[in-house]
Amino acid sequence: MAGQKETPRQKMIGMMYLVLTALLALNVDSAVLERFQLINGTLENQIRTNIQRNNATVSNIAATVEEKGNRKDDLEVLAMAREVRKKTDEIINYMDALKDSIVIYTGGMDEDSSLVGAKDMDKMATYMINQKRGFELQKRLNDYSSWISQVAGKQFQPLALDGKEDPYWSKFPNQRDKNFPQLMFEMVPTAAGLASISQLEGQLLDYEEETLGILSRRVGAKDIAFDKIVPMVLPESQVVAAGAKYTAKMFIAASASGITPTMKLNGSPIPVDAEGFGKVEFTAKADKYDANGQQKKTFTAEISIGDQTFKEQITYIVARPVITIQSASVQALYRNCGNELNVQVPALGASYNPSFRVKGGAALGGKGGKVTIVPTAPKVELSVYSNGTYIGTQTFRVKQIPKPDLVLKEGSTEIDLKRGVTKVPRTLTLEAVPDPDFKEFLPKDARYRVTKWEITLARGARPVDIIRATSPKANLSSFVSKARAGDRIVVQAMEVQRMNFRGEKENVKIGVNASIKTVPIVK
Repeated sequence: MAGQKETPRQKMIGMMYLVLTALLALNVDSAVLERFQLINGTLENQIRTNIQRNNATVSNIAATVEEKGNRKDDLEVLAMAREVRKKTDEIINYMDALKDSIVIYTGGMDEDSSLVGAKDMDKMATYMINQKRGFELQKRLNDYSSWISQVAGKQFQPLALDGKEDPYWSKFPNQRDKNFPQLMFEMVPTAAGLASISQLEGQLLDYEEETLGILSRRVGAKDIAFDKIVPMVLPESQVVAAGAKYTAKMFIAASASGITPTMKLNGSPIPVDAEGFGKVEFTAKADKYDANGQQKKTFTAEISIGDQTFKEQITYIVARPVITIQSASVQALYRNCGNELNVQVPALGASYNPSFRVKGGAALGGKGGKVTIVPTAPKVELSVYSNGTYIGTQTFRVKQIPKPDLVLKEGSTEIDLKRGVTKVPRTLTLEAVPDPDFKEFLPKDARYRVTKWEITLARGARPVDIIRATSPKANLSSFVSKARAGDRIVVQAMEVQRMNFRGEKENVKIGVNASIKTVPIVK
């Protein structure tokens, strides 16, 4: 049927046409044929009205073109509108002549101006299918559909479809496999066949009407009418420190609601919203900062409206962002430890999306700027990126892990090595105590444990008894009966381990002097 441009009356006629066509398939009596003759007459009246309306549209286009000074572009639109009207008239005249020849072939009109062959189904099929006129009609209609689509700049559906392509008839198994002439004219009485052709004329004129409407809107399309005016404020900076001056330029911006401009940034198109505002967005980069940590850069802004293009070089300044690092100790990092840093670039605000590269170690994590650095060299260089853009590099010196102190305890009390003990303790505990500063900065890396040590009861230059322990606590009960005043308890740590932030264990070299503790037994 006519499609989206149909009036309610046209839609009603089209629906009646489909209903009557379905009734014909049920061999309904002559009353249906009379209805088809009535519909055909109504369709032909509608066709004449549409032709008059389309002629008026072309006349209005001509008047508008003249009013605007007969500009070249507008004259080309007018010429195309007249060509559309001409080609449409040609095919309408062809289809009217085809209907007249069908009337004559099927017996003409009687004295009451009624169709003589209204009920005849054989002659319509012979004339349109067997004699190939239906195929010629299909080609002309579809050639027109293709041509008018190019003129309008939009795709119109072909007017003459085979059964499998038609949105309506493809639903019916007994019609789906028919070609266009069979679908329109097989087992169809003359009255229905004529109404079918008139229905196609109506659709064709709807295509023309929509196309002429598109062409009429092209007349004066390059005229710019600024009908939307808004105040604009362009601040030097949207962030102002307390006590500083807010400085901005205020001006008027105008746009045309009927025109959507195209915009480019450095030659590449950018999105433009419904209000006519283009979105300028790019990552600022600098390759050489001056003494003030700044670099002047430019980009080309380009706005096109119709055949007019406006260009401007826009200057902006890229400032070196300041990297701030929060940590227990940012002056130095500890080697082979998980040094937790919080790396931020305040100037980037919410757009900050960090990633890190480390020279002289490894980086773990990094989400939100929180990163763990594990140094493996005397110096670490931490390079900071945001959304893949290089921000800057921070250098750290690397400290060695301080050795733990070995402390002997009886119960919870530390033994005074100078004063000694008056009797052999039943138990001794040997603890590896981390450096206080190291433990404060990196508690997860400052976990020590003595895993092997040797306790000797010595008298003069010879050992009296030896106990070997594999945990921090040792039982000295065997020394009690053997010990005398003047003997010594000599303790030597054989193996000390550190558990790092990953939960991994590693051996710690204490050194011979630091690993030996001597406790004198006094009276």
